[in-house]
Amino acid sequence: MDEQEKLELENSTPTYGVSSELVDFIKEALEAGDFSRVQEIIEPLHAADVADLITNLDSDLLEKFVTVLNKPIDPEILAHLEDQDKEKFLKLVSPDDIAEALASLDSDDVVHVLEDLDKHELKAILRAIPAKNRAMLEEVLNYPEGSAGRLMQREIVCVPTFWTIQEALDFIRESQELPESFYEVYVVDTKHHPIGTVSLDMLLRNDPSSPIAEVKNTITSTIPMSMGQDEVARIFQHYGLVSAPVISPNGRIVGMITVDDIVNVIEEEVEQDIMHLAGVSESDFHEPIFQTAYARSRWLIVTLINTLIAASVISQFQHSIEEKVALSFLMVIVAAMGGNAGMQTVTVTVRALATKELDYAHKGKSIAKEIFVACITSVVFEIILGSLAAVWLKDVYVGIVLGIALICNMLWAGFAGTSLPILVQRLGLDPAISAGPLLTTTTDVLGYAIFLGLATYLLL
Repeated sequence: MDEQEKLELENSTPTYGVSSELVDFIKEALEAGDFSRVQEIIEPLHAADVADLITNLDSDLLEKFVTVLNKPIDPEILAHLEDQDKEKFLKLVSPDDIAEALASLDSDDVVHVLEDLDKHELKAILRAIPAKNRAMLEEVLNYPEGSAGRLMQREIVCVPTFWTIQEALDFIRESQELPESFYEVYVVDTKHHPIGTVSLDMLLRNDPSSPIAEVKNTITSTIPMSMGQDEVARIFQHYGLVSAPVISPNGRIVGMITVDDIVNVIEEEVEQDIMHLAGVSESDFHEPIFQTAYARSRWLIVTLINTLIAASVISQFQHSIEEKVALSFLMVIVAAMGGNAGMQTVTVTVRALATKELDYAHKGKSIAKEIFVACITSVVFEIILGSLAAVWLKDVYVGIVLGIALICNMLWAGFAGTSLPILVQRLGLDPAISAGPLLTTTTDVLGYAIFLGLATYLLL
């Protein structure tokens, strides 16, 4: 690569990730068969940036790109790949090369790489992994997806309570099976139960001859293997943890979870909640066309049923709409305002339920608050929209009817937007998925019924 090309690439480099110019440059070099130039470009790149390049390459170019990568493959590249890209990439790499790359990763990162592969690919890779490590991985992969047992890493540093700091430091220095990065040493009793922690800075700051028992801290929280990852994330957030021990049913320490894993969990949970609120079970950005269409159609059926019910209600007032055409466009305002106000409340309530901010003791208070908020906002918009309708149509009574309907529908939206997610959760369903469609159905139907009913009774 000449100096001009290097300068252009350096100037186009963003603060993180890879630029579109770099991606285009790599594609051109691969198409031209100039593999030495590709190697020169990717050699200084971080593994996350190489993973970004893989994401931007189609199958033909990716196959060439794999041949360019140095062997053994940097395992961090595998850890940074998204599921769909990881599966595509691993199909082009031999199981032996994958096993060699995984050998230097901590167990939690290895599980992250392997857990979404199909059974055939998983078995081929596991066969290439040494028997000792294979048995451990198979055990971890048998834990439920999304559990602490699946999330934890097995590599931990444990020391007995009767050791000195110097003995602990010697053990850390001489051990061959340390985790790649760790923040605390766990102090255990004779039954291997965790009874305390010692941070690395405490090991370095205190007299080496001091007993571990004198500098250890009490363990804030232990994580059962069966605990869900969302609950684990809440514990980390509540106590401000950087790591926590994972224990077996008999209380023995079997692994640890670190804060970097929790960051990934929080990102997954947020993405999942956003998808659920939109009526999509998971991200389908990279899924095949027909599979995506089928998945989305299931939720569109809910919207279809909602629309049919609303249309049925409107049809009962067909004569009223024919008599007063203005009702046909004003009724949409009532339904839309109720639906939007309700979804604001649902979003806040679902988040509060997910983060445990909304518990049993506060449910009545939260419902009351939302009703009062709905009172204030509905009166404000009743005055604004009622006045606009009265001036626009030169009919004060139409404005009054619109205002009354708005108040009623927005009050219901405030009540239902809080109570429906709580009720749905009590029934064992996911409020992020179910509460939204239920709410919009009721606000649409109720909005049309109240507005057209009042208009028929008072105006015609």
